[in-house]
Amino acid sequence: MTHRTPRQPQRAAVAVTLLWLAVIATAFQAEPVDARQAPGDVTFSRDIKPILQRSCQQCHRPDSIAPMSLVTYDQVRPWAAAIRRETSRRTMPPWFVEKDVGIQRFRNDPSLSDDEIAMIATWASNGAPRGNPADLPPPVAFPDARAWTLGTPDLVVASPPVTVEANATDWWGAIGLVPSGLTEDRYVAAVETIEVSEHAGSAIFHHAGLQAITPDGKFEMGSIHEVGRNAQFYHEDATPRLLAGSSISFNNAHVHAVGKRTTARLLVGFTFMPRGHTPRYVQREITLGTAELDVRGNTSDQRFEAFVTLQDAAKLVGFEPHMHAAGVRMCLEAVWGAVRQTLSCVGFDPEWVRSYTYEPTFAPLLPKGTILRLIGWLDTTENTDNPYLTDYRNWTGWGSRPVDNMFMNYLKVVWLTPRQLQELVSVRMGASVGDAQHLFGCLPCSLPFALDPGGGR
Repeated sequence: MTHRTPRQPQRAAVAVTLLWLAVIATAFQAEPVDARQAPGDVTFSRDIKPILQRSCQQCHRPDSIAPMSLVTYDQVRPWAAAIRRETSRRTMPPWFVEKDVGIQRFRNDPSLSDDEIAMIATWASNGAPRGNPADLPPPVAFPDARAWTLGTPDLVVASPPVTVEANATDWWGAIGLVPSGLTEDRYVAAVETIEVSEHAGSAIFHHAGLQAITPDGKFEMGSIHEVGRNAQFYHEDATPRLLAGSSISFNNAHVHAVGKRTTARLLVGFTFMPRGHTPRYVQREITLGTAELDVRGNTSDQRFEAFVTLQDAAKLVGFEPHMHAAGVRMCLEAVWGAVRQTLSCVGFDPEWVRSYTYEPTFAPLLPKGTILRLIGWLDTTENTDNPYLTDYRNWTGWGSRPVDNMFMNYLKVVWLTPRQLQELVSVRMGASVGDAQHLFGCLPCSLPFALDPGGGR
């Protein structure tokens, strides 16, 4: 889903919201600040700034992608009411895993706990006190002005620049092949792609597929950039290889106009495993979804499903929901014989397409024959909270255009032999002593006797 101009009533609603934010900010600035707080009071220095450093400042800092900086007290205080509102809704930070269902352990999870959200609400309601400056944690040293969330990458490859006129139709196509400059073979631990635009906050890329091409012209590994997408991690024992002399092909880009002539490019950051690392498995991607979409206009709670049966045992490394503006929510369920578990449910925001990678010791273990069931909900009613849905009255089906819809999930899996699955199940059951969370998502842990005792191939 692309960024598009909202309908006129929504623009009015946004303008009113901004006006009230300005009034609130002025009111907060006018209030006296008492730095001498009682020990039990919530203060910026002791309680709030550590939360902002961990979960907000990666984007909300000078010259980064967010519209305001949240580093110093003077920068944060005018936004106290807005921070309370957005964190209580769990729209910020943009991490949409539902907290009351499924596995809760993910890599690079910036989300706030219920206690942290309550602490922010208390702080904002009490006048956003500064507290004692001596309680301030040391400032975070970010690697550079760009919004890298994993630190400075080991290798950065820049795409060719792309220019989109102020008012132009959407465009799909290849934008070029760029030498990586890599002089030795390395295994890749993570890939992160960010857009750099001449106009801050104007993202012309809806998505861009990229592939590593070996010197002899063969495909080696691939990734994808989408609006608001976070870093993609690979399983430590299933990292792909980037060969010396490889090139990066930006072979499938989708760009769109943002109301002003804009030139932008993508920066692809590769983080490598230590030299000498050798992976044990191969990580692959399964696209689970359906193109048979019958999306009615002005209708809420429209439900769609898709299924796949695993032909081999697998460890589910992570997943990435993909829908368009009407997308609201998606759940992933696993069924193996009498065992049936909802692995994860997540919300969906077309402006923040998130990729979710499980912590390795909590990633689902799925035997051969497991049925994965994808369930999603779409809402096409007129809703001022969703300015990206511009044609809510009309029927839509599957398609790549912004006014169409999609329903899919990119699953990251590591295929396992029966013997490898048994080994991982044994480790998981041992780790579960005193911590039953390790067992959830491990389907054979419920029926270990049902695994193939011969160990298979």
